[in-house]
Amino acid sequence: MKKHFARLLHAAGWVLLAGVLLQLYFIARIGLMVWVDPQSTAFQRSEMALLAARGQFQWKQQWVPGSAISEHLMRAVIASEDGDFLNHSGIDWEAIESARTRNAAAQARAQAQTERLQRRQKLAQERAQRRMERLQKAGRPVSPALQAAASGASAPAAIQPKVIGASTISQQLAKNLFLSGERTLFRKAQEVLLTYYLEWILGKRRILEIYLNNVEWGAGVFGAEAAAQHYFGKPAARLNVMEAARLAVMLPRPKYFEQHRNARYLTSRAATIAAWSRDVELP
Repeated sequence: MKKHFARLLHAAGWVLLAGVLLQLYFIARIGLMVWVDPQSTAFQRSEMALLAARGQFQWKQQWVPGSAISEHLMRAVIASEDGDFLNHSGIDWEAIESARTRNAAAQARAQAQTERLQRRQKLAQERAQRRMERLQKAGRPVSPALQAAASGASAPAAIQPKVIGASTISQQLAKNLFLSGERTLFRKAQEVLLTYYLEWILGKRRILEIYLNNVEWGAGVFGAEAAAQHYFGKPAARLNVMEAARLAVMLPRPKYFEQHRNARYLTSRAATIAAWSRDVELP
């Protein structure tokens, strides 16, 4: 028994040591970013591999200092992505709780809508079955459409709720720099630690600069400079208020909006963000 306990204690010691060394590695990597600009992120490398697998090799990215990025874009991104950026310590716990509550309500609404559709489909199926039986008794032909309705072949798919996130700019940067897309408790815990490391070592201004130089703005389009050139044919330093607002609104779904640049939502939301951004303070 004592030997078994000693082995467990020994194994736990090695696991603890490995965890400490991993955190020291991340801290050292982030410490270098005080002076060294990260030229790629884990997310970018993953996207590059996907593009290469499809035979697509377009890649647009050019690092520029924060002074070469329009302050309109900085303000718009903060207004759109993380309105409390200057005040939180990396994690906005109130926003996370609010998002959790709203997502739970959205899930319940989606479930109720799905159940209503399923009940309607069942009633329609029963009516189709009765009609098909009458036609068969009368010796009349049954159409393929009626047969499909009677069999329930067109059952409605479950409605997916619209889920909102509450990740801060610092959290997004932590995920993009170092982490994979898997959803596990360990990954989430590591994301929290990395976020605090970024805030502690780099500070808000440097976090925003790195974020804006590496965030995705379309298929193979990364960073503010590449996005400004790709969408407006100008450097990031010359973006005006509305151009900056449009880019900020694209961030949650950049690939979608790259293909739907004239979407009404993009235009209307950009006007709102442009108005909000006037009151945003920069780090």
